Amino acid sequence: MDFRKIFGIIPEVKKPDEKKLSFNVKLKWTVVILISFFVLANISLFGLSNNALERFQYLAIIMGTDFGSIISLGIGPIVMASIILQLLVGSGILRIDTNTFEGKKFFQGIQKLLIFFFIIFEALVYVLMKGLQPTPGFGGIVILQLILGGIAIYYMDELSHKWGFGSGVSLFIGAGVSWRLFTSAFQFINQQGKVCLFDFANTACPGRIFVLIQSIINKYPIEFLSAAAAIVATVLIFLIITWAQSLKVEIPLSFGRIRGYGMKWPLSFFYASVIPVILTAALVANIQLFGGLIENWVGHPTFLGHFIEGQAISGLAFWMDSAKLVELIIRGGFMPKYLLQGLTHILFYTALCTLFSVFWVKTSGMDAKTQAKNIASSGLQVAGFRQDIRILESILNRYIMPLTIMGGAAIGLLAAFTDLLGALVSGTSILLVIMIMFQFYQNIAQQHMTDMNPAMRKFMGNA
Repeated sequence: MDFRKIFGIIPEVKKPDEKKLSFNVKLKWTVVILISFFVLANISLFGLSNNALERFQYLAIIMGTDFGSIISLGIGPIVMASIILQLLVGSGILRIDTNTFEGKKFFQGIQKLLIFFFIIFEALVYVLMKGLQPTPGFGGIVILQLILGGIAIYYMDELSHKWGFGSGVSLFIGAGVSWRLFTSAFQFINQQGKVCLFDFANTACPGRIFVLIQSIINKYPIEFLSAAAAIVATVLIFLIITWAQSLKVEIPLSFGRIRGYGMKWPLSFFYASVIPVILTAALVANIQLFGGLIENWVGHPTFLGHFIEGQAISGLAFWMDSAKLVELIIRGGFMPKYLLQGLTHILFYTALCTLFSVFWVKTSGMDAKTQAKNIASSGLQVAGFRQDIRILESILNRYIMPLTIMGGAAIGLLAAFTDLLGALVSGTSILLVIMIMFQFYQNIAQQHMTDMNPAMRKFMGNA
């Protein structure tokens, strides 16, 4: 079968005619995509009778979605397609040379096919396994809406890549986490619909800031310690991640034709950026989600786990998940098994993040060979060495792969450790939103710099 003929049939977002879009154009499209995402997240599925996925709302943060809405699939199909394809290419089962133009095009085409497959597959699974149970006679309509929502998310992601400031997947996760972080801290309407701001003494508030105030007024020491620990953990995680984000290795470069003028090429310690954590967190979330759906479908627990109110209490999903150890200690619910669960959670995250970091660098054009070509095409060379792409590649090899492995392991360890602290939202979510926002800030700053400086625009265009 000639897949290239199929690739030509699949609609795609047209690339801009300009090589580099202006800051205002990128900002406009990023805002349009973000608004569209929130609008779709608030459109409920027509014909939905029962939303059993409501109990998994804590997973919706990582999945970039709101279960029960038209975009209930979220980024799940995109991430699953990326994970499967990276494993196939990284292990050598599927041989695609992503260093060539044709190889990259073929890789992207296969990825599109996998994404559409997972959109249809997950839509069927959600409905047939009664995660999203339709009203009798509306099953086909609900499935169709889920498929259309999944396609919308895919094309919004592609639009963001080509016309916005970067990955739509990152944008959706960042937006979802930011919203939930804000509501976790400042939510003042409880489940009964009562506004607690007018009656602090008698009406419970869900927002941790208000819980802190209420516990002081009503003299509830346990509630005070729990809320204070969550707030302190959030601030501590923010500071640790901000510091870790600044770690980098700088390679001194010089212009071969202009003596005495040079620059430093920065290689971040987290070389693969936030991608390994997104893939790992989404994989763990999918295991938990599908584990709950399968249990609900077959009527008994499986090896994936036994779930109560959406939380795994046994099985693979339990050992991959994490408990909030600090809150458990404060409330007196700590047991040795939660410490063991924390250790297995750290091992899973560290191993998976390292694996995905290596595969991502090899398949996304961030390897030493591709970077050496980018540097050489800009007229740069390593200071003190002659201008030879092979020398440049060998020097970059000393840094890139060690940074890929160490950075992947470190970011997995950091994500897992922050999950155990029990912040306002999961530590992984906070790590993701900080790194995503920092990445968008860098893209915006770079875009602004190139708009202001024509010489820098020429350099960035080559790089």
